Amino acid sequence: MLAAERRDHLLGLLAREGKIVAKDVAAGLGISEDSVRRDLRDLAAEGLCQRVYGGALPVSPAVAGYAARQAVAPDGKQKVASVAAGLVRPGGALILDGGTTALAVARALPQDLACTVITHSPTVAAALLDHPQAELFLLGGRIFKHSAVACGAAAVEAAQNVSADLCLLGVTGVHPEAGLTTADSEEAAMKRALSERAADTYILASSEKLGTASRFRVLPWEKVSGLITDAARDEAVVKQIEAIGVEVLTAG
Repeated sequence: MLAAERRDHLLGLLAREGKIVAKDVAAGLGISEDSVRRDLRDLAAEGLCQRVYGGALPVSPAVAGYAARQAVAPDGKQKVASVAAGLVRPGGALILDGGTTALAVARALPQDLACTVITHSPTVAAALLDHPQAELFLLGGRIFKHSAVACGAAAVEAAQNVSADLCLLGVTGVHPEAGLTTADSEEAAMKRALSERAADTYILASSEKLGTASRFRVLPWEKVSGLITDAARDEAVVKQIEAIGVEVLTAG
């Protein structure tokens, strides 16, 4: 099989199965695992897959810059935001992550809701300035421009001094096996720090993120209370996530 044919085969397998296991592909094609790994390295360099131990997973489309991500699945994000906003109780304290879906959540909160919102996102804080009953706490640190959020040691330290009833967290990859991932290590650490300070953590994930993975793990599934998505409940990935005991709130 020519290199171009192997490439097409791998991309087709990724689309159909949602993952590539290098040893199985090598056995099926009668080639060495080293050849498969070289092919996967080439595909990963082109941004067409996320290499993991033993193979590869679909790469998340949510790794583009903040401005570009605002145009990705806006309807899905609005649906997710509507369900997420309904989890915030009057008088409660919310840790709200940054990113485009979290910004949609901020905009979906009732304008007269009395609550406390803790965030490391200047854009989220600005969106809540016209909510007169919302107390705002902005966590500071080095601004990670890709997601318009504060990250780094100062931001993590600030997060360790707050607590909340609920954390609404965004990620770029949501996969039954790989867990919850993002593309930057410091952003992943900040998300973990935020989640640890809340009684419950729900993941915000529009459907294009399901079944995909990024390089750095944020949390394993056992550390979250549930997933909010606009994907249909009968989708295979949703069923797989529910099968491992995760509550899925659908917004379709």
